[in-house]
Amino acid sequence: MKTKEETIQDLAEIRQLMEKSTRFLSLSGLSGIFAGIFAIIGAVVAFFVLNYDSRYFNPTEYFGIYYKLPVSRFIYLLVIDGISVLILALFFGFYFSYRRSKKIGQKFFDRTGLRLLIHIGIPLVTGGIFCLVLLFYKIVFLIGPSTLIFYGLALINGSKFTLREIHYLGIMEIVLGLISLMFPGYTILFWSLGFGVLHIIYGAIMYYRHEK
Repeated sequence: MKTKEETIQDLAEIRQLMEKSTRFLSLSGLSGIFAGIFAIIGAVVAFFVLNYDSRYFNPTEYFGIYYKLPVSRFIYLLVIDGISVLILALFFGFYFSYRRSKKIGQKFFDRTGLRLLIHIGIPLVTGGIFCLVLLFYKIVFLIGPSTLIFYGLALINGSKFTLREIHYLGIMEIVLGLISLMFPGYTILFWSLGFGVLHIIYGAIMYYRHEK
């Protein structure tokens, strides 16, 4: 007859097996840390290198009767800056998550990974298209808050298939995006906090809880 300790150990092993089969556990906290670092670098580049033009983040410039700002070289460079940050974040996210999957003995991309990708991808793609439409209509001041809000929705939508910290990160991103709507002149600051500081904090928490 099994002892109490052996029963508890068996239950823990069963729980681990169930989590491996239903959750994508290869997500690395280091990927979040590096994504946050790149986001902050991108924000610094946008502010100090690309001749940051605060008028594009002032709603009165868009709802005035006689005046509407044209989309300038600054906006296109800002988009390129954001895409560069995204590519770097995805590359290192893939690298660290792949390395972690090898370490814990889980397939890097299985059926659970596919479900995670779909549930995160739907809000992200929707938000990306929405932001492109905003850019088309030159409503630039709403793009920053929208990226935070849709990103938060994507994290919450996919959190059921991965680590639980992702759910709370998603909530924080949405809250920050909604606050950012009220202070459009500080879009770069909120973007840095959401994609930079929060990623670093939650990445560190995930790393020390699940990897360290």
